[in-house]
Amino acid sequence: MAAAQGHLSDGTGGTDGTEGGRGPGADDAPPGFRAAVRALEEARLRPEIEVEATPAPRRLAPFAYALEAAVVQDGEDLSDGRLVLLHDPAGHDAWKGAFRLVTLVRAELEPEMAADPLLPEVCWSWLTGAFQARGLVHGEASGTVTRASSHHFGGLSARRPASQIEIRASWTPQEGPGGAPDTAGHLTAWSDLLARIAGLPPVTATDASVVSLPQRRGPRPQE
Repeated sequence: MAAAQGHLSDGTGGTDGTEGGRGPGADDAPPGFRAAVRALEEARLRPEIEVEATPAPRRLAPFAYALEAAVVQDGEDLSDGRLVLLHDPAGHDAWKGAFRLVTLVRAELEPEMAADPLLPEVCWSWLTGAFQARGLVHGEASGTVTRASSHHFGGLSARRPASQIEIRASWTPQEGPGGAPDTAGHLTAWSDLLARIAGLPPVTATDASVVSLPQRRGPRPQE
């Protein structure tokens, strides 16, 4: 499966897929943003998740940092996604805070799962449930869950029908005493969603198989 691509919403109705946002290395990056990014880089994730930094979208916020991740097992990508940290030191009325996390997650589905009429509600509950399980406080959550099916005809009729689920969401993480949110916790909860939608069993926060942020392999070939 190719890495997640497409536009990301900032939760206020706007989208922007242009690369080149101001990251933590910007000369005027606030300390809170630098701390939030550092926490993302030092987060501990389960070994099936391969993750790397990727150029962040611009125009969504004065400062942005983005990660791209995939759940890989036996050489196969089971789900993938993108997580973007946005920061506006002046605050944002729609966010009701100075930080915002935005995500795009997608996975291929088994036919039986794709046919479940409650699938969108279940997928959304996986996201909110991941926050609750990690004890994370957040606000102003919004998003969409999209289910799509592809059927092949003519010269492609030998291919099996395929179904895909896509989750687009954004939320405002609670800021800590130092002005930075617990971005490591939110990344871990987000990785729980990636693993859940990929069909992997959950692990506890103290599981010995959880390892520090790994480096992803090189770019995948385009489909």
